[in-house]
Amino acid sequence: MKRISKFLLKLFFWLVALSITWVVIYKYVSVPFTPLMVVRSIKNEDSYKTNHEWKPISEISKNLQLAVICSEDQNFLSHNGFDVKALKKAYFENQEGKRIRGASTISQQTAKNVFLWQGRNWLRKGLEVWFTFLIETLWSKERILEVYLNSIEMGEGIFGAEAAAQYWFNTSAKKLNKDQATAIAAILPSPLKYSANPTSNYINSRKEWIKRQMRNFGELKLDPKKK
Repeated sequence: MKRISKFLLKLFFWLVALSITWVVIYKYVSVPFTPLMVVRSIKNEDSYKTNHEWKPISEISKNLQLAVICSEDQNFLSHNGFDVKALKKAYFENQEGKRIRGASTISQQTAKNVFLWQGRNWLRKGLEVWFTFLIETLWSKERILEVYLNSIEMGEGIFGAEAAAQYWFNTSAKKLNKDQATAIAAILPSPLKYSANPTSNYINSRKEWIKRQMRNFGELKLDPKKK
C-alpha cells in the first residue's frame, strides 16, 4: 500500500506540474491545434479540411472581440473564470423545464477547447475547472480572449477568427465590421448548424440582440497585464 500511495502521489505531482507547464507555454506560444481539430479530422472524410490561421489579438477586429463577449460572456472582464450568477440562473431555468442552457464562460470554453476533449463526464468537467483556474491565474484576460478567438469552432472545418472571416465574408479578421462580427458571434452556440452568411431569421434576430448588448456594454478595454 505504501508503494502504491507513493506512486499515486508522484503521478499526481507530475500531472499537476505538466499541466502548469503546458499553460505557461501557451501563455507565450500560439496554439497550433486543438483536440477538437484532431477529432473532427479523424471522424470526417478525406475531403474534410481544417482551416486555422493564428492571429494576434491586435489583428482581430474590436467588433468581433466585443461581439463574442456580449454574446457569450458579458461578465468576462469581472469574473474569475466562473460566472456564479449565470450558473444559478441556468440551473433554475433547467429545473423549471425551460430550454436547456449552459453557463460556460469564455475562460471555461477556452480551457475546454485548448486542453481537453469533448464530453460531459465528471473527469472532464473537473479538469475543465482546473485548467480554467490555471489560465485565469497565469494569463491576462487579453490572452484568454486571444486564444479563444483563435481556437473556437466557427463553422465546418473553420477554427478561429481569421479562418471565419475569410470563409464567411472573404475578408480578414482585422477588417470585420460590426454586422459581420455579430453574424459570426451569433452562430457560436451551434456553428455547425447555423450560417453566418447568408443568415436565417433566427440568426438575424440574434445579431440585433448582440448589437444592442454591444451598445449597452460600451468601449471594450483589455489590459494585457491584468490577470
